[in-house]
Amino acid sequence: MTEETYICVGCRKDVRIDINRIKKIICPFCGYRILKKKRAAITKKVVVE
Repeated sequence: MTEETYICVGCRKDVRIDINRIKKIICPFCGYRILKKKRAAITKKVVVE
C-alpha cells in the first residue's frame, strides 16, 4: 500500500490517496483535479564560528 498525503489546490484540505488503487486523482471533498504533494518543512542549519 502506497498511501501519500496531498493538499488540494481548490479547497486546501489534506487528502490521503492510495496511488495503486485509484485511477483518477481528484479531491474527494470538492472534486478539484489539481493536488500538490505535501512536503516536509525545510530546515536550515547555520554554523557560527
